[in-house]
Amino acid sequence: MHADDVVDCHVLVIGSGGAGVRAAIEAAPYGDTVLVTKTIAGKGGCTPMAEGGYNAVLRKEDSCEIHYEDTLKGGAYLNDPELVRILVQESPLRMDDLIRWGAVFDFTDKNEVAQRPFGGQRFPRTCYAGDRTGHEMMMTLVEQLDSSGVTKLQEVTVIDLLKDGNRVAGAIALDENGSIVILTADSTILATGGGSRVYDISTNSSSGTGDGFAMGYRAGAELIDMEMVQFHPTGAVYPYDARGRLITEAVRGEGGILKNRLGERFMKKYDPDRMELSTRDVVARAIATEIANCRGTERGGVWLDVTHLPKEQIETRLPVMLEQFLKFGVDIRTEPMEVAPTAHHIMGGLKITPECRTTLSGLFACGESAGGVQGANRLGGNALADTQVFGKRAGEFAAKAEKRAKKIDPAQIARQEERLDRFLSGTDNPAAVRTGLQQAMWKGAGIFRDEAGLMSTLAVINRLMQAPLRAASQKNLADCCIVENMCLTASLICRSALIRPESRGAHMRVDIPQEWDAAHSPYGHTYISKNREGIERRRVAA
Repeated sequence: MHADDVVDCHVLVIGSGGAGVRAAIEAAPYGDTVLVTKTIAGKGGCTPMAEGGYNAVLRKEDSCEIHYEDTLKGGAYLNDPELVRILVQESPLRMDDLIRWGAVFDFTDKNEVAQRPFGGQRFPRTCYAGDRTGHEMMMTLVEQLDSSGVTKLQEVTVIDLLKDGNRVAGAIALDENGSIVILTADSTILATGGGSRVYDISTNSSSGTGDGFAMGYRAGAELIDMEMVQFHPTGAVYPYDARGRLITEAVRGEGGILKNRLGERFMKKYDPDRMELSTRDVVARAIATEIANCRGTERGGVWLDVTHLPKEQIETRLPVMLEQFLKFGVDIRTEPMEVAPTAHHIMGGLKITPECRTTLSGLFACGESAGGVQGANRLGGNALADTQVFGKRAGEFAAKAEKRAKKIDPAQIARQEERLDRFLSGTDNPAAVRTGLQQAMWKGAGIFRDEAGLMSTLAVINRLMQAPLRAASQKNLADCCIVENMCLTASLICRSALIRPESRGAHMRVDIPQEWDAAHSPYGHTYISKNREGIERRRVAA
């Protein structure tokens, strides 16, 4: 195979969710900007699927300091404090941008942006557009993108980063026909989203395959806290083909109640103060414990009940949930929903500075591709804010880089061509490898973890990584590359989970007793790259 096309630009943005589109919009005024996506801009990724809301301090009763404290506590004090400070201070400004651009959020009778309560927060600061908030944001962003002059390369799959010496200088991609496209850039932004599709049950769209984590790692970037995988407490249980589909936290924010098979409101046992509005890690473990102790439903879930709420409230505040469950044959106005935890969000990712620079020159990251903002457990509503705050920052700082001549060693292209040629002569079905990976991760690297399970899962991953994947045709080459990315992302999760010798946030090691709480942990970030891996130690005040 040979490169069929070369595209040069000032800023290359990889990914078309909320963070990627925002980054491209901000970069465009500084020079030629190309946004490349394996889906369709505005249609793929998690942002258009996000239902719950966007956290921003908008009321005088609330404050950025309270939002900052809530985020650190919710993140089990593993967050980068400077990144959190930026998030809480700039999210209201980015909300103003969205409204100015035409986003239609719900408003109160006082003509103020409506805000609902979300778990782990002391003030109702989650702005929303019914339960279709991400979709509303994405449509607004795409309109801005279309008028920005950004070049969109859609249904083009980036398969690896390209380097000029030690500097990232673009990427190599495959178009919809499997032909190679070379993309060179002065600055490259990874905004590829998360990777919880490495698990059997996940809220992510099919594009959530960890591509940015894998490509960044292969290029030599450092990642942090990859063990921190959030399992959303409430995913659909039934029907089978809808397993894991997100049941928004807005349901609990509006007053939904969790009950076990016996009709008990079981959150009283796990967090009597916050109940259903505890943090996601606590609620997910509570549900998993109820199910494990035979207090779950016959299908392996628990009940989420809103039948006590006024029907009008359900119809106006939760219209997507109502419609979704009606398709399942359940009227949530009169019947409870059946839910169970589902893999949702990876808090770890590429290590970044406040300017979204990674540890590799020329490479930036934002959104779920980046680590440090959310710590060990993300608060609901902080992800959409993250996309806009750090998407804007990544786009601006990447675009301010000087323009330079790019020298790509042809050997890099040749190695990718050899990789693709191997897929055309391989033997193993990538779909089967993907399924084996997902099942192994769900079994051994889920909500509750121990060394034996993680080691066993890592052994399976290592075996799958050696599988000679087979592309049925040139058009299927991208599928093989994506499965390789999934295997590498899963390996990073398991290796990082073995490195952290404690339970913290979303990472629960049932085989390690500990005497400290998160605020007094002697450990900081895990770090992992091609050159080193380990965990930071920190001094803890007595």
